[in-house]
Amino acid sequence: MSTLTADAAMLAQDVSNFIPHRAPMILIDKLLEHRPDSLTTETYISPSSAFFNIKINGVPNYVAIEYMAQSVAALAGIEARLDNEAILAGFLLGTRKLQMHIDTFTLGQSYRTQVTRLYQEESGLAVFDCHIYHQDTLIAQANINVFQPKDTQAYIDESQATAKHDQ
Repeated sequence: MSTLTADAAMLAQDVSNFIPHRAPMILIDKLLEHRPDSLTTETYISPSSAFFNIKINGVPNYVAIEYMAQSVAALAGIEARLDNEAILAGFLLGTRKLQMHIDTFTLGQSYRTQVTRLYQEESGLAVFDCHIYHQDTLIAQANINVFQPKDTQAYIDESQATAKHDQ
């Protein structure tokens, strides 16, 4: 967790520089504002947006969880870059207090996602308070639980070994 703040030049970089995802699974479009423990991102809904559904003329509301999770990942990526560390993969463990106030992220509209770290353990377990806004209207919110191990491959290998042992 860096105490440094990203400057405008860093925020202007492509989102793919900060998250382990690759197209077409990068769902957030811009990094807007960074403060220690907090990031605001933007997502613009177009026909080429991941999960765009022509029948509803937009993206289903349940994709909000991934907008939140990718904003958390981008925050972790910015912090890693500011501290000259590698960008690590993380895992979305779950959500609490999820509230959706719309059914669809509408074609042609932009949405702002704000994520703020509430708590983080040395182990990499963290909780974030997340809000999505359309203009000034709150349209979704949740607390999400994430885990970012120091060594992702070792964690996966250990998890697989445990699963095989338990069978």
